[in-house]
This record gives sequence, structure tokens and C-alpha cells, in this order.
Amino acid sequence: MKTQEIGQKLLTAKAVSEMLSLSKRQIFRLNCCGKMPAPIRIGGSVRWANSTIQSWIDMGCPDRQTFEAMQQTGGEK
Repeated sequence: MKTQEIGQKLLTAKAVSEMLSLSKRQIFRLNCCGKMPAPIRIGGSVRWANSTIQSWIDMGCPDRQTFEAMQQTGGEK
């Protein structure tokens, strides 16, 4: 986890599913297929940083690899 992520709100799969109007199961499917940002694992729990999900949505919901590349280049690819 990056230092800047400390103190940010972490979202559950249920919270992410509500943001995206998808089922919780669909969130896990998208995650397994690499079609959404990688989660943060805390013990047996899976969470996403709110800022990461917001950035991903703002970038048009690209797959994980594209999203990570866009983040490294400042949001444009």
C-alpha cells in the first residue's frame, strides 16, 4: 500500500457494487478478470481505496493493466 493511501476510506465490495449499480458477485468477477483496480487485502478482507475507485471511474473504467499504466503516466495514455 502506498503511503498516501493511509487514512483514506476503504470500501467493501458491497459499497463498490452500490457505487457502480452492480451486484457484489459481479464486482468479484470483474476483480478476478482484472477489469477493475486491484484491491487491498487486509487479513481475509478485500477492500478498495475510495480514491482509486473514483479515479478508475473518471478514467472510463479501463481494465487493471491500462488503469495502472494511465496512473503512472498521469492519467493519459
